[in-house]
Amino acid sequence: MKDRTKKGLLDLLLLLAGTLLLAFAVKCIYEPLDMVTGGFSGLAILIKAVTEHMVPGGIPLGVSSLLLNIPVFLWAFWKKGKTFAGKSFAAMILLSLWLSILPAWNLAGDDMVIGCAFGGGIMGFGIGLVLRTRSTTGGTDMLAALLHMKFQQYSIVRIMQVIDAVIVLAGLSLFGLKSGLYAIIAIVITTKVSDLTVEGFKMSKAVYILSEKSEEIAQATMMELDRGMTGLHAKGMYTRQEKCMLLCVVSRKEIVWLKEIVMKTDPKAFLIICDAREVWGEGFQSYSEKM
Repeated sequence: MKDRTKKGLLDLLLLLAGTLLLAFAVKCIYEPLDMVTGGFSGLAILIKAVTEHMVPGGIPLGVSSLLLNIPVFLWAFWKKGKTFAGKSFAAMILLSLWLSILPAWNLAGDDMVIGCAFGGGIMGFGIGLVLRTRSTTGGTDMLAALLHMKFQQYSIVRIMQVIDAVIVLAGLSLFGLKSGLYAIIAIVITTKVSDLTVEGFKMSKAVYILSEKSEEIAQATMMELDRGMTGLHAKGMYTRQEKCMLLCVVSRKEIVWLKEIVMKTDPKAFLIICDAREVWGEGFQSYSEKM
């Protein structure tokens, strides 16, 4: 029970911090620069700009965000049940609340470069914190999941990309090409930072090795790097020869030494080096670190 309470409090703190950062990026960076980066927050910026001549100052961002999300959450409760929508409901309410109570600062002034760099970084970190609680803030990702039920020939990611692209293009047509291009840069930064926040900086390398001297390479690697090797059955489809393909996962620092070992043992060896985003188990992250 103690562990569950502690985990619940940690998730609440992450949600509070994550949604605050999201709201700060939207209200204090993107909105003053007329930068629309997709999502319901971007749509809220558009609504505020369009309604400025109808309502003094336009419809507030927090109000628009809440009004846009409520129908989506009701649809999600109806179609998918409370488990699907429940976890993200608190995040959506918190985001709308922060958007309503944060003062309207202009952090970046008129500098689009600072705006897209800091806005993208802050928003990416905020999204990452929210995702670490296994929640979302609703918006286009939840809408995409619901639309996928109707259009199953398209993936959720593809549907979400289309929705966000339409919102970004609407922002581009309303605020101009320059603002739209910087918004795209901000989206890229947001994606990278959120990935790092969720997955961490412990990027490893997965290495596949094909060699006539697989035994020697495996022994040298285990002795010099203290890393395990796995032998996989492989068959050359051109030569029709049976071979042993080695698989080894190493840290980014160790990849240089591993390449030296392979090249020294067999200069004709064939290597494939891939990024391994998350590696769990002995020698890397332990399961207890995030449980």
